[in-house]
Amino acid sequence: MKKTLSILALSILPALSLAAGNHTGGHAAPEHGMPGHDMSTMTKAASPVGQPGDSAKVTRTIELTMDDSMRFTPSDIQVKAGETVRFFIKNKGKIAHEMVIGSIAKLKAHAAQMQKMPGMQHAEPNMITLGPGKRGGLVWQFDQAGTVDFACLIPGHMEAGMVGKVKVS
Repeated sequence: MKKTLSILALSILPALSLAAGNHTGGHAAPEHGMPGHDMSTMTKAASPVGQPGDSAKVTRTIELTMDDSMRFTPSDIQVKAGETVRFFIKNKGKIAHEMVIGSIAKLKAHAAQMQKMPGMQHAEPNMITLGPGKRGGLVWQFDQAGTVDFACLIPGHMEAGMVGKVKVS
């Protein structure tokens, strides 16, 4: 009986390790399509949503707060194309919130994934998750004119209106 259990345990270990994904939360990064999740596609080429910024090239800091009313303040931000911005973010709420930069289509797709895996954790350059009362920063370069979206993708938050826009001129 012990030998059978040992063989069974050894035979399922490879499957369990594949199911675990490659970062906390158990999902494989390239499936997201979110900027920063597939590091092999991270280049300096212009992107409609921008790219991680160089902190030495920050032109200004924008203070942003998140709270339990499911809002970002401010929720509408103006920047210039090519500008590198440091977002200084504070969670004023009593629950965790996050800021994720991307296109609205990809944000919605990622939010749907997070509905299925609510414990998902992130450590990507276009996102920051902050616990209650915590502060943090995110540096982002906005490559081209247009609108870049941001949202909190914790299940239910985006759906409750926790979204914002960066207008790049």
